[in-house]
Amino acid sequence: MAFTMHSHSGQFCPGHAKDQLEDIVKHAISLGYTTMGLTEHMPRTSLEDLYPEELDDPEGSLAALFPRHEAYLLEAQRLQRAYASQIHILIGFEGEWLRPEAYGPLILGPQLAGHSAVDYFVGSLHHVAGVPIDYDSCYYAHALAAASHEGTEEAAYARYFDEQYSMLTALRPRVVGHFDLIRLLSSDPSRDIQAVWPVVWERVYRNLSFVAGYGGWLECNSSALRKGLAEPYPARSIAVEWLRLGGRFTLSDDSHGIAQVGTNYSRALDYLAGMGVTSLWMLRRELHPGVPEAANGEGDGRQGKAKLVEVEVPLENIREVVGKWS
Repeated sequence: MAFTMHSHSGQFCPGHAKDQLEDIVKHAISLGYTTMGLTEHMPRTSLEDLYPEELDDPEGSLAALFPRHEAYLLEAQRLQRAYASQIHILIGFEGEWLRPEAYGPLILGPQLAGHSAVDYFVGSLHHVAGVPIDYDSCYYAHALAAASHEGTEEAAYARYFDEQYSMLTALRPRVVGHFDLIRLLSSDPSRDIQAVWPVVWERVYRNLSFVAGYGGWLECNSSALRKGLAEPYPARSIAVEWLRLGGRFTLSDDSHGIAQVGTNYSRALDYLAGMGVTSLWMLRRELHPGVPEAANGEGDGRQGKAKLVEVEVPLENIREVVGKWS
């Protein structure tokens, strides 16, 4: 079986993703996916939070975000029922953490995590000091300057993991997204921060320990590989420490369109196996809309949230499916 706990579509993430959500689901089915977590980006709340591609009409872009999210939830529920016999669909979203006082209550509130159709969310950071860190090198440089008086990468990394800790302690997400995204555009994405930046590593260890303590998962996110990094998120030193703490990994392609579904899964599985990982974990709804057991409406988003169960998936079961793609 193959699965992802983190995915996007151009339909509901029009700025930097492609393709209709239904077409992406159908492609995942054709590849042999049996479970798919839909996690479109959450709506943002202020003009200052917009990305460059949204600034041609900033007021219009901002006004469209919440209606688009509502439309996403409706479409996700439709797909959940329509394709229930072929794939197990979970409905989620990917969070942001720009201003904790605004985003914390919003994420945990009734429009997002509290919505009856939402099964889980991915806890992510895409900014440092309010500046995007994964958009381009220019924005990354702005983030370095905003992160500290020194303007160094070490200081920016430290601030990233401090802001991540703020998110983790406030939200306790079941899935932590691209744990070390900060390295994507850095001058040396392969640097071993455990060896060279002990102050940063203290923060990494603190964050990992906290997630392990409440039972959250880190994703092995293969999108780092298609973006040119040598290792998925998280990097090896972080992954090894996570495993030493007894942490569990889930698997994500973080796809932003049909062409990216399952991209570099074979390399990601080799990476995990090289550290002794033999199983990954995914979520499933105990009752899934569109199957006979849910015909009474229980667990379909109309009578409260479905119960989620944690499922252990042997690495080799995933490899059997992935091996057929090449």
